[in-house]
Amino acid sequence: MRLLGKAISLLVVSVALFIPHTNAAAPKVIGVSLLSREHQFYKDLESGLQSEAAKAHYKLVVTAGEFDPARQASQIEDFIAQKVDAIVLAPCDSKAAGNSILGANKAKIPVFTVDIASISSQGKVVSHIASDNREGGRLAGKLIATAINGKGKVVIINHPGVTSVLDRVAGFREALAAYPNISIIADVPAWGQRDKAMSAMEDMLLKVPDVSAVFGINDDSALGALAAVEAAGKKTVIVGYDAIPEAKKAIADGKIYGDVIQSPKKIGVLAIKTIADYFAGKTVPATVPVPVGVWTKESK
Repeated sequence: MRLLGKAISLLVVSVALFIPHTNAAAPKVIGVSLLSREHQFYKDLESGLQSEAAKAHYKLVVTAGEFDPARQASQIEDFIAQKVDAIVLAPCDSKAAGNSILGANKAKIPVFTVDIASISSQGKVVSHIASDNREGGRLAGKLIATAINGKGKVVIINHPGVTSVLDRVAGFREALAAYPNISIIADVPAWGQRDKAMSAMEDMLLKVPDVSAVFGINDDSALGALAAVEAAGKKTVIVGYDAIPEAKKAIADGKIYGDVIQSPKKIGVLAIKTIADYFAGKTVPATVPVPVGVWTKESK
């Protein structure tokens, strides 16, 4: 009997060794669809997402619409099919994104937007994490007003359809409204892309050779405008938005007057922290604003 008991004990131990452990939970999976992975801003934002996700032991699946709302909608559909635990979205189109967000809502997958908000009547977003873009637009307006001594003709190179830019342009117009001798003579779309901004500025300089200043809603817009201005041999003042390294160098070289600077890495970090709080059952704010500043030749 003693031998039989010992054999049974050994069998129980052996079986226990081969039973898989179930106390280690699988990591949360977060699907991410950005506007682009090509722009430095979004590379930095993704870096913030990745660094904070690693700390929280989350798995990120990162994609980008690359300015194509249909492509982004397909990415969200894939995330829903994969049953991810949450979705982070920087919409290619602030209105069109609503249908995809609604689909995630129906699948009970929480959605968090970064940089660009949804303005669709469809779908519910848990929280929006972004720069204070209206204030950023005001800062850009003040930079230009200072640079042209409160008078002249100003052009906006815009990216219609995304909330972050709508806010920037609104703040910019607010700031310049205080200067009666400054007129905004054109508001042209280039969709945040350098080649399109260059082409738009070339056309503008043919129509209005004496443009005093240009506000590029991101640095690709500003750098595209710079290429057109330099090719035309003009001395037009340029203000951009983001302060990526290439733009900072152009500012240091005196080619661009100044930039509004964002903190994209911080946006990414705060997005993951907000998601972690949500997973923990905490009430999270509907909006998480991230401060902005200015970068000029005097900045270090």
